[in-house]
Parts: sequence; C-alpha cells; structure tokens
Amino acid sequence: MRNLPSLVVFLLVVLGVGTLIARANMPDAWYAGLAKPSFNPSNSVFAPVWSVLYVMVALAGWRAWHAPAAARRPLMAAWIVQLVLNFLWSPLFFGAHRIGLALIDVGLMLAAIAAFIVLALRHRERAAALLMLPYAAWVSFATVLNAALFRLNG
Repeated sequence: MRNLPSLVVFLLVVLGVGTLIARANMPDAWYAGLAKPSFNPSNSVFAPVWSVLYVMVALAGWRAWHAPAAARRPLMAAWIVQLVLNFLWSPLFFGAHRIGLALIDVGLMLAAIAAFIVLALRHRERAAALLMLPYAAWVSFATVLNAALFRLNG
C-alpha cells in the first residue's frame, strides 16, 4: 500500500499524457487519403489496444522505479527513452505528416523497449520485462505498418 501513490502517478502520466497527445493528433483527412496496406487495422482498434498497453507500460515503469538501486537507473533510463519516443510518434506522423521521421522514431522506440526488456531480465525484474512483451509485439507491428505506409506513400 505504501507504493500505491507512485503507481497512481505512473498511471496518470502514461495514460494522461498519452491520451492528451492522441487527442491532439487524431487521424485526419490526410491520413484517410493515404494508400494503406491490406493489414492496416480499423481506426477503432487503436484506442482500446493503446489503453491496455499504456496500463502495462505504466506498471512496468512503476516496477522499475521500485527495483533495487543498481537496477533502477538503467531500467528507468530505457523506460523514459521509450516513453518519450512513444509520445513523439503521433505528433510526427499525424501532426506533421512525416511518415519517414515517424518510422525512424518507432524503430528507435522498439529498440528502447527491447533494451528495457533485456535490462529487466538481466536485473531479475521478470515482471517488468513480461509487462513490456505485448507492447513490444504491438510496436513491432506498428513498425511494419509504418514502413508499409512509408513505402506506399513516401
């Protein structure tokens, strides 16, 4: 119970900032006009998927925050990097219409997520690593989708 306030902060930051950025950078007429690959999901899929993933990302960050001191610093560094890159993607893609820059961003995000998972496993923070696996899978799919959109429209 003593760690509950920090959990609330992690959830509020990840879900709150993520939601604000998403609402400020919604798919628009530009996105509707893009050529899309056959595996492009419906727009209605993204909000529920990201909501669940953001809860898991927040929980992984919270677990890293409470890891022993030797593990905390590298874990939090990787976690913060992936979150910043995550928060940059929508403004790059939907806001600035920069598919190529968004592709670079999502590739770096995937690398940061992988680094977090590896570090978490190395520091015996298995729960934090497991919480990030569905996110890594979704961001892998997002990377392929972003690359296809770039190929079709870049």
